[in-house]
Amino acid sequence: MSTPDGLPPLRDVIRGLDLSARRSLGQNFLLDFNLTRRIARAGGPLEGATIVEIGPGPGGLTRALLLEGASRVVAIEKDRRCLPALAGIAAAYPGRLEIIEADALEIDYAKLNLVRPCRIVANLPYSVATPLLIGWLKTSPWPPWFDRLVLMFQREVAERIVAKPGRKDYGRLAVIAQWRATSRILFGVPARAFTPVPKVDSSLVELVPKADPRPACDIAALERVTAAAFGQRRKMLRSSLRQITPDAEALLNSLGIAPTARAEELEVADFARLANALGR
Repeated sequence: MSTPDGLPPLRDVIRGLDLSARRSLGQNFLLDFNLTRRIARAGGPLEGATIVEIGPGPGGLTRALLLEGASRVVAIEKDRRCLPALAGIAAAYPGRLEIIEADALEIDYAKLNLVRPCRIVANLPYSVATPLLIGWLKTSPWPPWFDRLVLMFQREVAERIVAKPGRKDYGRLAVIAQWRATSRILFGVPARAFTPVPKVDSSLVELVPKADPRPACDIAALERVTAAAFGQRRKMLRSSLRQITPDAEALLNSLGIAPTARAEELEVADFARLANALGR
């Protein structure tokens, strides 16, 4: 059976290498070439771009990115069982695929010598998806080395990223993501598209970094404020913020924020103003 890229079908590759997705690594493989090509196109334009892919596994999305025209793909994979499959793809696309055996949570992206424009396109391992995203959003200096993030998350995590004030899923992740980037859900992916089939559906999310997030604030201060506010989200802000400032009520009043408000009622800009005030 032929495939659009002339390589063996991914199922045959997985079978030949006796690969199985490991729950401990948060792995769920995408085998549908039409779907992976759709994801790759969502990360475009790919021509002339360097794509960083996290957790490529046997390389379903990797193949799609290369077929759709990515000039260079840097694939970061910690599961060495998958390296032979990736090596086969690299041989079919000479000079266009670099394979790095490493933990994406620990790697220093600044040392990868990435040629811009760069972006991250990945079917993220579910177990580390949120920590990875937070790490990228905390990149310093800002604007970051990537011009876009196109990432697969469990649907509930995707909805938390784009959630608006007043919703139950509005929290720390929404505030940090929306302060530093313009975020949107591109499309949903049903659980049956993955192998093995997870218990939840997924969504592809695009985050485009804002060159100069406003209001300006220190990202570490923003993390402290949101951790305090949403850590006790049922409490009024004058109570939940006491753990980080001795006179939370006076601070809130000085910013025109009602001390009796709760975290889910504040806009992203309100949290940035709070973080800025605390930073001073």
